Amino acid sequence: MVTVTAIIPTYNRAGMVGEAVDSVLSQTFGDFELFVVDDGSTDDTAGVLARFEDPRLAVVRTRNRGVAAARNLGVGMARGRFVAFLDSDDTWLPEKLARQTAYMERTGLAASQTQETWIRRGRRVNPRRAHLKRDGDFFQSALALCLVSPSSAMIRGEFFDRVGGFDEGLPACEDYDLWLRMLLRGPIGLVDEELTVRRGGRPDQLSARFVGLDLFRIRSLAKILGAEKMSPWHRDCMEKELVRKARIYAGGCIKRGRDEEALRVWELVRKSLRGPLEGRL
Repeated sequence: MVTVTAIIPTYNRAGMVGEAVDSVLSQTFGDFELFVVDDGSTDDTAGVLARFEDPRLAVVRTRNRGVAAARNLGVGMARGRFVAFLDSDDTWLPEKLARQTAYMERTGLAASQTQETWIRRGRRVNPRRAHLKRDGDFFQSALALCLVSPSSAMIRGEFFDRVGGFDEGLPACEDYDLWLRMLLRGPIGLVDEELTVRRGGRPDQLSARFVGLDLFRIRSLAKILGAEKMSPWHRDCMEKELVRKARIYAGGCIKRGRDEEALRVWELVRKSLRGPLEGRL
């Protein structure tokens, strides 16, 4: 057994995945294994990964099934007590694993994240106030938007298994879905240091490829409401956010002449609520 299993899912990122792998292999903390899950790349990703010769690194190639399945596959092979994810367009600072592992050991928490440096189109940018990292029980805030970055997260392996892993049925917002299920069970800690570099602003990212990401968040909320045990307070918060997101999404559909899509969303919401939808609009 090792202390940490690092998992990098990648798809057609030959130009960036090498930097991500380098940032893991350059960690000052040495007790880790690294799985790079190549999710059916058709570019030179395989060639880039073949240049690395490090016994801690294993490359797994699979057919294209999406990032959630790629991450879950990596966790399924993990021997580490902790799992840490890194997207193939992001990087870690050299002290990331050392600082975060020490934090996890000291606090006994099941999950944590670090602060990030944001890079957009090669330039550093400051995240908006709404995106600032939280510490502890921030369930209510996390309903509005994703407040945990996979590349900054570290999770105890048994906790990841107990929660159920990433939902492979969600093409996007699979991380939003997982963090909510985790926050239903307890807090997510914060290592208050910028130890992760998050690089964005490119057309190959999921946030750019999918229009109307709130549809996937609506699907996530509806699913969690139907499957998870939770307090009345948690349920009330989730139902209010589900109705709010549906109102915005369905309104956009109607403006674009997609009335049937709006009706499908409202029917999903109606089935998810305990009590009538009328009076909540």
